[in-house]
Amino acid sequence: MKKLKLEELGRISVDEFKASDKLPIVVVLDNIRSLHNVGSAFRTTDAFRFEKIYLTGITGTPPHREIEKTALGATDSVAWEYAESTSELVGKLKSDGYTVIIIEQTSSSVQLQQFSPEHGKKYCLVFGNEVNGVSEDVLPLGDVAIEIPQFGTKHSLNVSVCLGIITWEFFKKLHS
Repeated sequence: MKKLKLEELGRISVDEFKASDKLPIVVVLDNIRSLHNVGSAFRTTDAFRFEKIYLTGITGTPPHREIEKTALGATDSVAWEYAESTSELVGKLKSDGYTVIIIEQTSSSVQLQQFSPEHGKKYCLVFGNEVNGVSEDVLPLGDVAIEIPQFGTKHSLNVSVCLGIITWEFFKKLHS
C-alpha cells in the first residue's frame, strides 16, 4: 500500500467542475458563526458535486483567509450566493421546486437512516447556527426535518461534521 500523489487522484479542474452535472442539492448555511465551518461546507459540497451553497445572515462569505484555510480552493469551484434573510431565501427555493429539509432535532424529526431522497427531486438542506440551530422562522418552511441519531452524552454534532454525514448519505442514496 502507498499513498497516492495528487496527480494520481484524477481530480477534475475547477472549469471541469463548473461544467459538470451536479446533484440537484443546495446547502443553506443559516447564521453560521465559524468561518472554518463555512470553509468546510465548501470543501464538502465540492467533494460530492452539490449544486450550490447559500450563505445567510451572519454567515461569513469569501474571500476570507479563515474560510480558505479549510475550503482549500473550493470557494472557486462551488457556486455560492449570499442572502440576508434565511427564511426569505428558503421560501424562494421552496417556490422554485426544492424540497426543504431542515437538519434539526424537532418533535417530528425523521432519523437520517429512515429518510430516502428520491431521484429527480431537488433538495435544499438547511444547516443551523452552532448554538441555536436552524432559525425558528425557518422551521415552518421545512417539508421534513432530519436528525442524525446520537448515542453519547452530547446532544449535537459540530455543524461541519453534521454536514459531512448528511451530504454523504444523500450522495450515497442518490448516486446509485
